[in-house]
Amino acid sequence: MFNVEHIRQDFPILHRQVNGKPLVYLDNAATSQTPQHVIDAIVDYYSNYNANIHRGVHSLSQEATDAYEQARLKIQKHFNAKFSHEIIFTSGTTHGINLVANGFSSFLKKGDEIIVSALEHHSNIVPWQMLCERSGATLKVIPMNLEGELIMSEYDKLLSANTKLVFVNHISNALGTINPIKYIIDEAHKVGAAVLIDGAQSCPHIKPDVQALDVDFYVTSAHKMCGPTGEGMLYGKEEWLNKLPPYQGGGEMIDQVTFEKTTYAGLPHKFEAGTPNICGGIAFGAAIDYMNGIGFDAIANYEHELLEYATAKLSEIEGLKIYGTSKQKTSVISFNLEGIHPYDVGTILDKLGIAVRTGHHCAQPIMDFYKIPGTVRASFAFYNTKEEVDTLVAGVKKAKMMLS
Repeated sequence: MFNVEHIRQDFPILHRQVNGKPLVYLDNAATSQTPQHVIDAIVDYYSNYNANIHRGVHSLSQEATDAYEQARLKIQKHFNAKFSHEIIFTSGTTHGINLVANGFSSFLKKGDEIIVSALEHHSNIVPWQMLCERSGATLKVIPMNLEGELIMSEYDKLLSANTKLVFVNHISNALGTINPIKYIIDEAHKVGAAVLIDGAQSCPHIKPDVQALDVDFYVTSAHKMCGPTGEGMLYGKEEWLNKLPPYQGGGEMIDQVTFEKTTYAGLPHKFEAGTPNICGGIAFGAAIDYMNGIGFDAIANYEHELLEYATAKLSEIEGLKIYGTSKQKTSVISFNLEGIHPYDVGTILDKLGIAVRTGHHCAQPIMDFYKIPGTVRASFAFYNTKEEVDTLVAGVKKAKMMLS
């Protein structure tokens, strides 16, 4: 049985006050909160077996190494990767995208084409623009419609024998739109293109199966799914990871080093130069254990219920416009009040203890499409409640009254 009040007891921060009001945390698309289970894993590491990994023969090093590699196995199982060495630890989604973009610099040339979508976060736009500048390749964009959906008929027209890479997010961070990534992947493969999916916003809500998707690369961040910041994951098919050159040079990623020549380690260490965020990797594994303990089907069902409830309640407010009305979306609502800047709304909500995000959400092209400066974004997680939605609605009404 899904018991949200019981779940909320796992999150210490949800019981604090902000500006004298009980915290209503609705900024989960920026970062989720951390349950005690994950906090305990972090404390346990630093209290009991803090040591560098892979290179030590002493007991602490071996314990830390075992815990770190066990976390990799947990992530492999969660995403259904074929091999554990297809899981590369990164500092987050942005790191994973840049690692792949850097590697493809060796393969692209003038005349090649890269496709991204109009719904992308800046992290899935800027690295590809930089790659095009280095390689001479051309960047093309899948357009969107007013509902915040990608226009698949236009995607079909963009694909050609010149298409080498396709990069889209699984779920839009700004609008909550769930993109048809299986179709995007399958069609790209028909023309021989590789596909990277930005899963930063999807992994808190659903459980991607990378083998069933047949995706070439999939990236995400731990802090979106109850884990720590500064930790993430790049999944890559073994054949692609073997083709890509190392992203960084240093310790751990080497086989043999001489002043004449260096040879590189095998996967996954080839892409994990230097001392990693050991505690972060272990805590990422703990976060996956925690969320799987609740169950992703239960999470998705409850969050959909919250989304429908919040959409209905907010839609009753005169002058409020919701951006992103796709039939396939997750628990994100971006909205504006007519004639009122989103920053001003967010500031008043903060005074009421309500945490939302305002601005362009690192998705400025989306805001340009709608010809707006930004939105107020309320993003819900499985530990939010309908009572918190009611508090948000009351807060928006108060902001409207004060600012109109």
